[in-house]
Amino acid sequence: MRVSALILPVYPWREGRHVWREAEDLGFHAAYTYDHLSWRTFRDGPWFGAVPTLTAAAGVTERLRLGTMVTSPNFRHPVTLAKDVMTLDDVSDGRVTVGIGAGGIGFDAAVLGQAPWSTAERTERFEEFVPLLDRLLTDGDTTHHGKHYSAYEARMLPGCVQRPRAPLAIAATGPRGLALAARHGQAWITTGPARKGDETDPELLPGIIAGQLDGLGRACAAEGRDPAELSHILLTGFTQERPLASVQAFVDFAGRYAALGIDEIVVHRPVPGTCFDPGQGVYEKLPAAVAAAFGG
Repeated sequence: MRVSALILPVYPWREGRHVWREAEDLGFHAAYTYDHLSWRTFRDGPWFGAVPTLTAAAGVTERLRLGTMVTSPNFRHPVTLAKDVMTLDDVSDGRVTVGIGAGGIGFDAAVLGQAPWSTAERTERFEEFVPLLDRLLTDGDTTHHGKHYSAYEARMLPGCVQRPRAPLAIAATGPRGLALAARHGQAWITTGPARKGDETDPELLPGIIAGQLDGLGRACAAEGRDPAELSHILLTGFTQERPLASVQAFVDFAGRYAALGIDEIVVHRPVPGTCFDPGQGVYEKLPAAVAAAFGG
């Protein structure tokens, strides 16, 4: 079991540099940030770009893995994203994971002036976006003419430090997204239930995630892959569970999900005065507690 941090991009760099270095010093496996242009109640406050933040974080850390949790087609294009990822992988000397999802209907969905896409269109775009991003990061020269995304002689040289490319972590709960994870992913991400309302009963949540893992297993079988080839990541903070109530509460929580097959749990670094305020005094102790409980 690994424990990683989700660091909101709300810190001016004079403060942020210490926050990212702290995550490495505390022993977190990875530190991710959200790739949004603005987000929820943070919309009217400081909110910095994901790729520049991760690039700066790479410069003040040495071992910590870094990544997006998650980027999406809402305002990204595969060609420009691939160039950013390749560069970030170089700057970090091969410590980048690209978390990617289909996107939602929040602020990012209309920020470029378009009407928010339907669920069907988001899924369709996701199914084109991920394979093209995979190809761009793997090949040095890509030409593609698709329904939503195209590339003409897109050069990605010298390529990623990690070979054949930086790993993709696919956020998905439905069959089509799970199929993408099985086909292209090195990791799979869940935040819990896909349906609104199901997140309210903590007793039901392990069963729901077990069902998602079963779906991932079937998708992997269809692709001829062993599900164990993918890391299984749970991003916390979107259900009524309270794993940061205490260190022991988190260890118990991690044990429940480790038994299902989750091997990485991501927690938000507390931001005082916000919905991510709980956990002060617990966050700092989690890497050592997980290492003691699960080994490593």
